[in-house]
Amino acid sequence: MKTTGFEIPAEMKAMAEKGIETARQAFQGYLNATDKALGAMASSTGAQESAREVSRKAMGFAQENVIDNFAFIDKLMRAKDVEEVIRLQTEFAQAQGQKLAAQTKTLGEAASKAMTDGMKPR
Repeated sequence: MKTTGFEIPAEMKAMAEKGIETARQAFQGYLNATDKALGAMASSTGAQESAREVSRKAMGFAQENVIDNFAFIDKLMRAKDVEEVIRLQTEFAQAQGQKLAAQTKTLGEAASKAMTDGMKPR
């Protein structure tokens, strides 16, 4: 049984797209400020490079995940029917689950390396 298509009213779609763009810009500003703060903290405290690398990886993963979410929202805005929305949601959830597992493994390995490097005598 195929349901009928649906359309988001043009005004609502324009408002949602504007909101998404505003959120994208705000997040980019947050990333820039955080990156700058991490850089200043690392250089002022002399933190080890491996610890800074963990922070950089975590921020990179956060940025990738937010970008993926914005792309998902864009796809949902163009969905033609409920079945497409469900398919998109299922695909997104599966892809994000796999990505999260890989990111967790990478961060775990980087954190382990940072701890090992921190225990080495200077």
